Amino acid sequence: MEEKSLSEILQVRRDKLQKLKEKGLDPFKVEKFERNAFSKNIKDSFDEYEGKNVRMAGRIMAKRGMGKASFIDILDKDGRIQIFVKKDVLGEDSFENFQMYDIGDIVGVAGDVFKTRKGEISVKASEVCILTKSLQVLPEKWHGLKDPDLRYRQRYLDLIVNPEVKEAFIIRSKVVKAIKEYLDERGYLEVDTPILNTIPGGAVAKPFVTHHNTLDIDMYMRIANELYLKRLIVGGFDKVYEMGRMFRNEGMSMKHNPEYTAIELYAAYEDYQYMMEITENIVAYCAEKVLGTTIINYQGTEIDFTPPWKRLSMTEAVKQYAGIDFAEMNFEEASSAAKKLHIEVTEGMSKGHIINEAFEEYVEEHLVQPTFITHHPVEVSPLSKRNPDNPEITNRFEAFANTWELANAFSELNDPIDQRGRFEAQLKQRELGDEEAHRMDEDFLRALEVGMPPTGGLGIGIDRLLMLLTDSPSIRDVILFPTMKPIVNE
Repeated sequence: MEEKSLSEILQVRRDKLQKLKEKGLDPFKVEKFERNAFSKNIKDSFDEYEGKNVRMAGRIMAKRGMGKASFIDILDKDGRIQIFVKKDVLGEDSFENFQMYDIGDIVGVAGDVFKTRKGEISVKASEVCILTKSLQVLPEKWHGLKDPDLRYRQRYLDLIVNPEVKEAFIIRSKVVKAIKEYLDERGYLEVDTPILNTIPGGAVAKPFVTHHNTLDIDMYMRIANELYLKRLIVGGFDKVYEMGRMFRNEGMSMKHNPEYTAIELYAAYEDYQYMMEITENIVAYCAEKVLGTTIINYQGTEIDFTPPWKRLSMTEAVKQYAGIDFAEMNFEEASSAAKKLHIEVTEGMSKGHIINEAFEEYVEEHLVQPTFITHHPVEVSPLSKRNPDNPEITNRFEAFANTWELANAFSELNDPIDQRGRFEAQLKQRELGDEEAHRMDEDFLRALEVGMPPTGGLGIGIDRLLMLLTDSPSIRDVILFPTMKPIVNE
């Protein structure tokens, strides 16, 4: 019965469209409508607009009144405003046409700004013309669009019915601009690198595979842009960055989307310590510029991004939160300690893998305030430089906040012999079934053999940072069109 009712309503809208066409008012033939005012400007500066004639356009969100006068609310890019429509002002023909307009239709309005007896800022229309006829029905006004799954699938409806969600995406745009502004002012060059790769490199992740018909080869959506950016450092650029989409064929969750936005930047003659300062300063700069403060509240938890952030080595963190000091242990001792922590030691694992597992299991959940975790084991850091005092660890850090990894950085490995050995170790991991292990990249090794200066590199996950800055519970709330499983027989 409900389906029939909806079908009838949709047919009524099509019938109205046909009547408008018969009167020579086909809304889909309208190409342009000149505007000179928007709802927010009028409301914020009413004294300037009162009595002035304005031209506005927007979507009808409410319609009230019968007979010879009606009120409608229209929604433009900034918000809603009330329009007063009167038959004797509009004219009989135009008012008759107006009666065929529905909630959801897009209209152009001309009229004078005034304030009603109830004090509501409005526009008294002298002209209302239809610009687009909506052939669908918007969600019921009192309940709106609440189902998260439907909101993400039909973002266009979400933005119309829940206009407050626009704020997160406005903040997103401002954050992206702020990051680029920060780097541009410090001499970094924005560049573009390939999204389609013949070798998926620069990270430990499972790629998406596609096929190039002309070349008849499989190609991979990039999982990182690291190796191309390092090639540019070899080529003589001192500071480069790229912000864009990355693609990883992995799980989905409230903080994982298969395609996501990240920025990577590289600076010649710098190290991971420099990148720590860049990381905390970029985040603080964005928070201050966009929100006016470096102290945010995320889902009830206060997080302070004011630099400097806490610094803690991975082994120190494991010792603090898991109660095991792996620093001086050999593999057998580490394996024994792993059993106490209920960590399964499988074939191919080393002491470094055990430390990393202990960190993920026992430490991450405690890293609520911004924290740099440094000196990762070399086995889980195939592209970072070894620490000169302890070759088992690397000069690397991950930045955490709200228990999430926000950034990953290191003093870049520029020794081609060591790099080849790391790649070979990763290949052995692949042979043991690790689909995410890094692959051999001979051209990148050739570039390192040409010579790459000491370099610091950094990657920041933009979407997770935006979740924190917009107090969004899911990554899908900060991605306009998140990945969704198609509805069968839609």
